[in-house]
Amino acid sequence: MSSFHTPPYMSPLAITEPVGRAWAHTMESYSPATIEFAGTLIVQLIFFWGPCAIYMSLDALFPKFSERHKIQPAPKQPTRSEILDCLSVVLKNQIISTALHGLLIYISTLTGKGAFRVDASLPPVHEIVRDLIFSLLLREALFYYSHRILHHPRLYPKIHKIHHRFTAPVALAAQYAHPIEQIVANILPITIPPQLLNSHILTFWIFMAYELVETTTVHSGYDFFLNAAKMHDLHHEKFLIYFGAIGVLDWFHGTDGSKMAAKRKAKGGSAAKGVSQEQAGAVKGEKSE
Repeated sequence: MSSFHTPPYMSPLAITEPVGRAWAHTMESYSPATIEFAGTLIVQLIFFWGPCAIYMSLDALFPKFSERHKIQPAPKQPTRSEILDCLSVVLKNQIISTALHGLLIYISTLTGKGAFRVDASLPPVHEIVRDLIFSLLLREALFYYSHRILHHPRLYPKIHKIHHRFTAPVALAAQYAHPIEQIVANILPITIPPQLLNSHILTFWIFMAYELVETTTVHSGYDFFLNAAKMHDLHHEKFLIYFGAIGVLDWFHGTDGSKMAAKRKAKGGSAAKGVSQEQAGAVKGEKSE
């Protein structure tokens, strides 16, 4: 009986050895603080701006393909001036985020306790998988509740209303937000879970890269990847459904679209029923402006 053998160049050792050597060389060449700061910035540049550039160039490069896959019609799409304003706000938010990260790293060097593990050894695969699953679930909880709190009528007009300017979102609008929202709803839900686990910095970068690609994709306005953007697109259009990312807590709290539709049909109510009359008033006020 013949058995299947993995080619030498496909073996785990052959794959991880070069990575391990490169990582060890990086650790020898730079301080942990420099590695954390520069690496996190590079991940942000590649996995946020890269997908944004791809999604937002489709209109110009492949207009027919773009039109075929757009979730919302052309009249609802943002104007050029709105895109430029979005770019300005996102750049400011990322400058704030980077400055805060630099400050936290500086404090950690004084206390001798970093937020992540930055050492010469690579994290084992089972640890990476464990930390990613935990971080994904905890990020969902942190994002869902912080996002829903920002929809409270007392907070929405002052903070979250900025993000909802794009009723037909584009990828860049993923970080088009008030600075408070950028910190509370965008940054902390991604950074807190790996910190609680004292994850390896490489694990954090993998998780961060995934979340950046995910958030630009769900804001892209396109029906790619099994309609990944559809739920969040509906959130931008209807306001009071789909507060989470993976849908578990929306199902649990009844804020997913199917349950809201069933409630409206049963009660004959408005699109906002099932959340609160006060929030419905906030939405009406937003749409009238």
